[in-house]
Amino acid sequence: MAESTIRILVAIKRVVDPYVAIRVKDDNSGIDDHNVKKTINPFCAIALEQAVQFKEQGIASEVVVVCIGDDSCNESLRTALALGADSAIHINTMQTESDNVTNITPLKIAMLLSVLAIENKTDVVLMGKQSIDGDNNQTPQMLAGILDCPQATYASEINYDNPSILDKLIVTREVDGGLETLAVKVPCVISCDLRLNTPRFASLPNIMKAKAKPLTSISLQDFINKNCLQYPSLENLIKTTSQTILRYNAQKPRTAGVMVDNVDALIDKLSHEVKVI
Repeated sequence: MAESTIRILVAIKRVVDPYVAIRVKDDNSGIDDHNVKKTINPFCAIALEQAVQFKEQGIASEVVVVCIGDDSCNESLRTALALGADSAIHINTMQTESDNVTNITPLKIAMLLSVLAIENKTDVVLMGKQSIDGDNNQTPQMLAGILDCPQATYASEINYDNPSILDKLIVTREVDGGLETLAVKVPCVISCDLRLNTPRFASLPNIMKAKAKPLTSISLQDFINKNCLQYPSLENLIKTTSQTILRYNAQKPRTAGVMVDNVDALIDKLSHEVKVI
């Protein structure tokens, strides 16, 4: 790659706020998210912050953010624009003819992102390593496989090899027992871990400026119809999903602790009642 800057696509997901108590529906069919505060997935926010930092450093020329979901995703996309993204794309699943999109699997998301990455001539796709609701940790790896490009997962630090020719990124990732440093050729897919950075808060002036930034919204059905001739695999998006969630169970309430008089009593309980030692 001969250009001095890169184009970055950031995929974000709208999830229930991590500080909100989760309620399971009475029939165990899903999460009760009625009137529940939602926000950008924390790991996705870290990926977005890294992209914005790259643009501020002159490494990135453009940051495009994309979200796949219902109408409420517009709120998260506007927040992302206020945080520094240049433009946003919303793939609206609510306007699709098929009901099968209500459970979009990581593979289907990866297929959509692959088309967006190619259409936007993306050099680097930044994503959170996983979402805090599904916890699948699959989409970045699948996307790299579909695009047939290098990947670096669980990134805790991202640097550039040569500031004048950004054809390679140096990614440090956390592994069991230490750190692993990779040189990843561009184009590539990178999933971001918790320690990569601390996301910023959107200022009021930037929130106002975000209203003027472009946000393109297209229904999933229209997106498929538009691109299915060039990418026939997109037709699989409206087919019956290969994964079915059987039921949701609420976490069991935590039992009250027991006070003991001394260390001997504690060891006795751990040995004979709990049987952990």
